[in-house]
Amino acid sequence: MHLALYVPAVLTALSLAPSVSADLFLKQQNGHTRLAGTSFGVSGINATFDYVIVGGGTAGLTVASRLAEYGKFSVAVVEAGGFAEIENGNLSQIPAMAPRFASDSIEDIQAAVDWGIITEPEPTLNNRRLHYTQGKCLGGSSVRNYLVYQRSTKGSFQRWADVVGDQSFTFDDILPYFKRSVTFTPPNYVKRGPHSNILYDSEAFDSSGGPLQVSYANYYSPTSLYVKRGFEKLGLAETAGAQSGKLLGFTEYPYTLDPDDATRSSSETSFLQYAMLSTNLQIYQHTLAKRILFNGSKSANSVLVDTSGASYILTANKEVIISAGALRSPQLLMVSGIGPRNTLMAHGIPVLSNLEGVGKNWIDQPFFGPVYSTDVVTQSQLTNNASFFSDALQSYLGNASGPLTTSVANYLAWEKLPASYRTALSSSTIADLDAFPEDWPDIQIDPIPSAAVATNGTGNYFSIYMTLQTTTSRGNVTISSADTSDNPVVRLNWLTTSTDREVAVAAFRRAREVAVATGLAALEDEAAPGPTVQSDADILEYIADTATAIFHASGTCTMGRPENPQAVVDSAGLVYGVEGLRIIDASIFPILPPGQTQANISNGNEDMLAEKIADQILELSNK
Repeated sequence: MHLALYVPAVLTALSLAPSVSADLFLKQQNGHTRLAGTSFGVSGINATFDYVIVGGGTAGLTVASRLAEYGKFSVAVVEAGGFAEIENGNLSQIPAMAPRFASDSIEDIQAAVDWGIITEPEPTLNNRRLHYTQGKCLGGSSVRNYLVYQRSTKGSFQRWADVVGDQSFTFDDILPYFKRSVTFTPPNYVKRGPHSNILYDSEAFDSSGGPLQVSYANYYSPTSLYVKRGFEKLGLAETAGAQSGKLLGFTEYPYTLDPDDATRSSSETSFLQYAMLSTNLQIYQHTLAKRILFNGSKSANSVLVDTSGASYILTANKEVIISAGALRSPQLLMVSGIGPRNTLMAHGIPVLSNLEGVGKNWIDQPFFGPVYSTDVVTQSQLTNNASFFSDALQSYLGNASGPLTTSVANYLAWEKLPASYRTALSSSTIADLDAFPEDWPDIQIDPIPSAAVATNGTGNYFSIYMTLQTTTSRGNVTISSADTSDNPVVRLNWLTTSTDREVAVAAFRRAREVAVATGLAALEDEAAPGPTVQSDADILEYIADTATAIFHASGTCTMGRPENPQAVVDSAGLVYGVEGLRIIDASIFPILPPGQTQANISNGNEDMLAEKIADQILELSNK
């Protein structure tokens, strides 16, 4: 996203307040994490564990902590990065700094915490290349995302269950795993100010939840009341927090943040710190997994790793678990001999298991929309108004309130395209949309209280950005060599189907209608692309020039039934064609559920998946 326009001012101001860095650094070290102790493996020396987990990100740390807390198993985590707060500065803990750490600009690659992956030129994006942000640090992308915590719909999980032939993935069955990961704190209305009451479902959380903190921003943007009224004017109903299996409508969503000091809660600050304090978990940081090793029976038994040029082997008595994400997990499979035969042979890799689906079925969601100028105060003032920023900084440091406690906005909305828009769609596009479950939205509406693309002005700006939820285009990941030191090759293939292009144009037109309905601006106040851009072709051209990533890549090691030729893992994450190897991360999503992926792994959907499969592993170990 290009929401980082206000970041330089924030960075400058924070540099004048060293207590910010000191306070946040102490939070990491003072009684939470045993940085001095037995929590770190010794590099360069072969070692043996029950479970070796490759990837210390969102899912990997969740699984590792659950296996380690059981008390009967030794667990090692191999992570290519380290502690982001120490190595890259700790501004990422401040919610408003999220845009600084999740940029798609190829000029904004933070090598200390990022893999530096640049996508291939995309014809449908006018041959643009994007930096695809992926966390290379403990906590992974949960350290670098926009903190949004939201769960997907009942219909989407029923689709998941049906696709993989496992009804344990229905919403009612996975809800306990959602609840297990998080501790929910209700909103603080004293800090939030007037007009900020929130409709949420307290039954969607348990009082005995897990270490990940979920709560609401201590700030209600001046634009938010306008946005709420605009949604209501357009007929969208307010829903209770997007946690109970329903999305259609609009809601104020919670963040993964610590309610005490309004700092980011990630899998590193939650699951890892908890595990390092109370278990024998071993972390191998700054260590790159080079290859999964197998015995003569095609059973994974160890991982060849490298730390600063020293190669050694970590042996797994029970399982090797890959949690390297949608880009790195398929790469590690392929260099280890699991993947499309032709690809492996082209790189001189012996074929252990010919799985054509490895690296295929990349599912993602492009993000785009218009930008407006307005007379209402927005977060653009963090850049344009020194006194506004000074006040915001004092509010944040003084009582953890104000605009620095929010990463983007207060509200999100989801909807099926209204009938007036559907009538302009082709019959084939309508058929594609109708194939999704009834509760699956076509679009996500993101009202952003700042300029999402560069503007020439210095006033107040807001954006209405759209995220496609029903994408039919599919990208792919492949390898550039047999060495994981070389980045994989990523092709987004956004907007390659007529369905996606038609829906994108309709979504853009709907964004304009939403903007006007809020009363924040009129069409003539559109700063980008401007009111003269009206034809479908011109709108699509603007989208091609500006569409950005929200980094929801998934599906590249897709879960499926054994008879599915594209399936890479079964419903428990076990890799087909070999033994003792499992994948637990967004790469195994058989579908991309609507909304934010964070909840599905470790901050939502991802967290649920990690909790669920960890539970299955523990059940299996007791048999």
